[in-house]
Amino acid sequence: MRGFLYRALAVLLAILVLIGLFFWLVMPHGGARHQIGAVSTNFRWFGPNDKVVVERFDDPKIPNISCYAASAQTGGIAGGVGLASDPSEFSLNCIAHGPVNLPADLPRQEQIGAISASLIFKHFILTRILDDKKDAVIYVLTSTKVLKGSPANAVSAVAVQAQPGA
Repeated sequence: MRGFLYRALAVLLAILVLIGLFFWLVMPHGGARHQIGAVSTNFRWFGPNDKVVVERFDDPKIPNISCYAASAQTGGIAGGVGLASDPSEFSLNCIAHGPVNLPADLPRQEQIGAISASLIFKHFILTRILDDKKDAVIYVLTSTKVLKGSPANAVSAVAVQAQPGA
């Protein structure tokens, strides 16, 4: 009986690892992502504290645009080993820190980054959308976990100089 339990646990662990690997492979890892800092929001006796983490995403196809996302991370023992599901609470601000030139072959809409908010089921996805009529680049951060019929989201826009001859 003991051997059966060990085999069952090994199979379950292998399945979880394969599912995690699958989601890691299909999630967009586009733009450069850098953790800028974190602010502790709740003390935990065991494991790391809850915190708000600030990360920078550099747009991989549009030089001089960076987006800053702040998201809540659950601490404690489960959070310390990566098993906690983080709340869908986040904000987004994008800036141009130099001249912005749009590549000619830039897709109208594209996922450019992601933040893992749980081991498998929840991620925050950063998507770029072009607004040609108003010469702007829009960035939307959404949660893949739907809450009450609608995903949590944040939006930011960056103005683009009109291209000559456009």
